[in-house]
Amino acid sequence: MCPWFDSRWHHKKEETQKRLFHFLKFMNHIGQIISLIVAVLWTVTAIYSDKASHRIGAMSANVARLTLSTFLLALFLWVTIGHPYPIYADSKTWFWLALSAIVGYVFGDWCLFNCYVSIGARFGQLFMTLAPPMAALAGWALLGEQLSWRTALAMAVTLSGIAISILSRDKEHYLKFSLPLKGILLGIGAGAGQGVGLVLSKIGLEHYSAALPAQVPQMMETMLPFASTMIRAIFGSIGFILLMSLSKDLPKLKQAARDRKAMLYVVIMSLFGPVVGVSLSLMAVRYTDAGIASTLMALTPVLILIPAAVFDKQKIRFKEILGVTVSMIGVALFFLL
Repeated sequence: MCPWFDSRWHHKKEETQKRLFHFLKFMNHIGQIISLIVAVLWTVTAIYSDKASHRIGAMSANVARLTLSTFLLALFLWVTIGHPYPIYADSKTWFWLALSAIVGYVFGDWCLFNCYVSIGARFGQLFMTLAPPMAALAGWALLGEQLSWRTALAMAVTLSGIAISILSRDKEHYLKFSLPLKGILLGIGAGAGQGVGLVLSKIGLEHYSAALPAQVPQMMETMLPFASTMIRAIFGSIGFILLMSLSKDLPKLKQAARDRKAMLYVVIMSLFGPVVGVSLSLMAVRYTDAGIASTLMALTPVLILIPAAVFDKQKIRFKEILGVTVSMIGVALFFLL
């Protein structure tokens, strides 16, 4: 063999091996990368959820968002797997995902959207740093997962970060809340609903995966998180409609539908939230540890400070930045020690 050709062939072989190595290394971190993408998507969702909630109310915004999400997910599943519904889902799958929708969407998102109305998306997302600790506690209660001394430490650090952001001193040097108590309680409820809902949805996803036939197309396994999200969106929208019916607020839906600007916000919320964001969050926990995924997805309170300062011209105080940073350290300690 010609020495020049042999040298060139070996060089190309080494280059190909290097590219393959980097690609495999990238794929090993695909769960973490998806989690970071989810954090960005949820930042966009939070901003437009805040805007929509102020225009048409929290429940109307949620009904519109989840109903549109159901249709979009049905269309997406039809195009990808040929069925516009969650095929192969058994009764256990439907039960656990419905329960996760009631806890995560109906309770959690009701608290979150009303929290936006009360204290804004920036502070609302701060309370979402409670979601990973709540998820770990739910995992302990429902799945028998062990908790160590890190749990108490991380919870204390996370709560300290939130306290730094929401507490201030009055003229007599007494500590007081710098935010309305209603908004604080709603924020706590939102974090709890998000964390517990994630664990319940993970249980439902595991049942769904177990229900798949032995010979199932690879595309169906890939679309499993999207089919699971569709089930959650169906029960979430039903739950909000029932709440509006009981409170006799259904006429507000007609008024909301006439608000074109609000409907544009709803479209953005639906695409970046339940359709892509939530589906990718379920995909993330399949490809990486749930704790790591939750930690990275909880970066939204940090990311939301940028548009709040740049576009909304909100004044970001040092103690708020410090509070968010401390809360994020708490989230990281909870899973990564």
